[in-house]
Amino acid sequence: MRIAEIAPPWVSVPPPSYGGIELVVSLIADGLVDRGHDVTLFASGGSRTKGTLVSPLEATPKLAEMGLSVTDDTIHTLSAYLHAGEFDVIHDHSGWGPAFGAILNGKPPVVRTLHGPWSDEARRFHHALQGRVHLVAISESQASINRDLDYAGVVYNGLDIDVYPFRDDKEDFVLFLGRCNPEKGPDVAVEVAKRAGKHLKMVVKRAEPAEIRYWEHMVEPRLTGDEEIFFDVPHEEKVDLLSRAQGTLCTIQWAEPFGLVMTESMACGTPVIVPPMGAAPELVVDGETGYLRTGLDEMVECVGRLGEISPAACRARVADNFTAEIMVSGYEKIFEQVAGG
Repeated sequence: MRIAEIAPPWVSVPPPSYGGIELVVSLIADGLVDRGHDVTLFASGGSRTKGTLVSPLEATPKLAEMGLSVTDDTIHTLSAYLHAGEFDVIHDHSGWGPAFGAILNGKPPVVRTLHGPWSDEARRFHHALQGRVHLVAISESQASINRDLDYAGVVYNGLDIDVYPFRDDKEDFVLFLGRCNPEKGPDVAVEVAKRAGKHLKMVVKRAEPAEIRYWEHMVEPRLTGDEEIFFDVPHEEKVDLLSRAQGTLCTIQWAEPFGLVMTESMACGTPVIVPPMGAAPELVVDGETGYLRTGLDEMVECVGRLGEISPAACRARVADNFTAEIMVSGYEKIFEQVAGG
């Protein structure tokens, strides 16, 4: 099949550091090429792919402006859709690109992966696409929150497990990895580590103005000075920290549609402590690959029980359910279905 993969314009593919969606797009594009498909990846300048790369924007916009420029998003996605007739399927991961896809009315079919939450704006936008764009959820939880829409399927995000080092022996610290915003709860992670008396390392995305404000007002005042903070790390350093940590504090405060950090952590043999919200119960097996707990006291208590979790069980959970191969196979089946078999 001739397949177009449209990445968001804000981060190159694969991402140099931050960029969960871009990591997934990279694995899908390369995996489809490995399966014999003719893949064109529309991604910002500096991207790499086994397929054909087209970069409507020569350079990625500034990370601090992510999502703010409608012009950048429009130029990037319109450039892809102007070549729609060259493809059998278009797979769109961008913000507003599926609006162009709806106008095509199925020629070729457009598949839209839902990477974000169901805000009121997202509900209105995707309701307008109904019947013209094929929607794919990234978890059963995400799909269940909005049953007003028809879904082409549910495909979990996958990982190239070979680039996640497995370690059975752990060091005496816990890790927080994520954006600095209320939904990810970095301030909650600080409190959990403090109350548990456990050294905390934090890998934090703090680039956008709202993230900087949240750090200054909600996180920084809670720090003891004993924490180790990393603001921008490459993949190798990130996975090294994940593999060495006793546990990862995924202190989410919202119904996260997936949660790539959870699977990345388990791939390294590191258990996860996370509230049972959103997709977390689909990813983490309570008592086997981590702990699903809501309150601060419960999470603190589980920090002391991290040693009861088998690193090998964590790794096996990802190998059996959340690999790139499983993800690519899921999308391949959906593409064949929407393209008429």
